[in-house]
Amino acid sequence: MKRFYKQVTVADRAILLDGKPVRTPARAELILPTSALAEAVAAEWRAQEGEIDPRTMRLTGLSNAAIDRVAPDLTAFARPLAAYAESDLLCYRADVPPELVARQAEAWDPLLDWASHRFDVHFTVTSGIIHAPQPEATITRLSQALAAYDAFHLAALAPIITIGGSLVAALALAEKEVDPDSTFDLTHLDELWQARRWGEDRLALAARASRKSDFTAAAQLLGLL
Repeated sequence: MKRFYKQVTVADRAILLDGKPVRTPARAELILPTSALAEAVAAEWRAQEGEIDPRTMRLTGLSNAAIDRVAPDLTAFARPLAAYAESDLLCYRADVPPELVARQAEAWDPLLDWASHRFDVHFTVTSGIIHAPQPEATITRLSQALAAYDAFHLAALAPIITIGGSLVAALALAEKEVDPDSTFDLTHLDELWQARRWGEDRLALAARASRKSDFTAAAQLLGLL
């Protein structure tokens, strides 16, 4: 679709194109929860030239999802994300080589320690890929922590959790215990370690860059809330 508007403004955290409100795909008004997010979304609309490219409007897309997909049923949306508490990446460690084992412990143990104190829980850490059940109290408390967030936070947390494979890391990022770049790297630690050891594969590099772009946009949304 070609750009059809001349002016983008913000009024009461709503985005206006030539004075008319932008609507989500479900026809709700695109009203943002903070002025900072509203200005960032408006900037995406201002940046469009010629054809409107939704791929360059990630904050708009995530905000649309928050309003259309998440807000109508927060519990249903959060449920599959909370399931990551049962098999969090940070709890599954390599047993060889020693260098990777040590690197995982160095990067992941501090986050598990933080979550243990923050939510008063215990984690079962194992080696290999065989499922190791987490204590029921751990699953319950991490699920409750996630469920306490509103629609916009959940819309941002969803790609962070699914791309990284870690609910713990996502909650730490939401509470500003870690920064976005560090969070992405620590949830891709094995892949990055292998790449440094054996060399980078072109297709794998492109795939990781695409994931990081989505991850970074979601983290940016978190920061604007």
